[in-house]
Amino acid sequence: MSRLSLSQLLVRYAFIALTLAACVAAFAWTAGWIHWPGARAVLTPDRLVDAFERSAGTHPGFRRNHAKGICVSGYFDSNGNGTALSRASVFERGRTPLVGRFSAPGGNPAEDDADTTVRSFALRFAMRDGEEWRTGMNSAPVFAVRTPQAVYELQEAMEHDKHTGRPDPARLDAFFASHPETSALRDWLAAHPPASTFYNASYYGIDAFRFTNASGNMRFVRWSVVPDVPYAPLDTRDPDARDPDFLAHDLKVQLESAPVRWHLMLTPAGAGDPVDDATHAWPDEREQHRVDAGTIVIEHARSQIDGPCRDINFDPTVLPVGIAPSDDPLLAARAAAYAVSFDRRTSEEAHAGTKGR
Repeated sequence: MSRLSLSQLLVRYAFIALTLAACVAAFAWTAGWIHWPGARAVLTPDRLVDAFERSAGTHPGFRRNHAKGICVSGYFDSNGNGTALSRASVFERGRTPLVGRFSAPGGNPAEDDADTTVRSFALRFAMRDGEEWRTGMNSAPVFAVRTPQAVYELQEAMEHDKHTGRPDPARLDAFFASHPETSALRDWLAAHPPASTFYNASYYGIDAFRFTNASGNMRFVRWSVVPDVPYAPLDTRDPDARDPDFLAHDLKVQLESAPVRWHLMLTPAGAGDPVDDATHAWPDEREQHRVDAGTIVIEHARSQIDGPCRDINFDPTVLPVGIAPSDDPLLAARAAAYAVSFDRRTSEEAHAGTKGR
C-alpha cells in the first residue's frame, strides 16, 4: 500500500473532524442548545421547566408546578363496570390501594390558598400484578392551552414584573389574544368559583386515553371523579379562609371523623369528539353514557415533607395494560417535564440534606 501524502492525510483528518462536528451540532440542535439566528429555539423539557421557575421563582426541594400540596392515602373499590371499556386489572371487581396528593397549580409553595382558583388531585393506583396507574386531575374540565409551546409562552407571560412583583396584565392580555383557545378555561373559571374544600370538588383527567377491553375493542375515554360531598364555592369572607393553609387543615380535620369519597366516572368519546385537544370539552350528552367504575376512598392525610406521596412522580403516561396515551401532545410533554422537575428537586434535597416535598 502506498504511503499517503501529507496533503491527503490532512484532507482525511479534516473530513473526520467535520463529520464529528456535524454529529455534535445535530445533537445540540435536537437538544435545543443551538438554533439559527432569528429562529425559535427547540422547546426541551429543561427549557419548559426553566420557564416555570422564572414565573414562580425557584424553591429548592419543591415541585416546579403544584409545589404546595398534601399527601393522602386510601383505596379504590371497583364495582367491575369499568371492564366494559378496559381490561386493566384496576377495573376488575375488588380493592386497589392508592396514594395521592392534593395541590393547586403554581410553583410557589407559600401561596395563600384563598388566591388559588383550581384544585388538583393526583393518584397512584398500585395493582396486585405489579402494574401502576398514575393520573393528575384538575377541578376544571379543560386545560388552558393545547400545545407544550403554548404552555411555555404562558409561563413567559406570567413572569412577575420586577417593579410590581406581579404578572404584567398587558403581557397576559396579549398572550390571551394570541391564544383564543384559552377562553374555554377562562370562561369556565369565571362561572365556577373554586371549591371551598379539596373534598367537595370534582376532578377531571382532561386528556383522552385509549381504552381497550378484553375483547380488543378500543374506545377513547376521559375520566373524572365526582365527590359524595356536594360542591360549595369558596367564600373568602369565611374566617377559616383567612388561614393561608385552610385547605390542608380542613382536610385533616374531616379525615379525623370520616373518610371522603368520589365516584370514578369513565366517559367514552362520541363520533367527532376531539381526542388530542385538552382545551375542548366533550358535549354534555356524553355524560349520559359515562360509566361509574367504583369508589375512591381517602382515609389519611400527611404532610408532603415526609408523607407517602413525597417521592412519587405523578407521570400521567404510567399506565396499566388496557389504557394507553392518546396523541394529545400535552401528555408526552407532561411526562418529560415531570421527570426534569423530579430530578431537580431530588438533587437539591441530596445536596442540601433536606427532605423532599
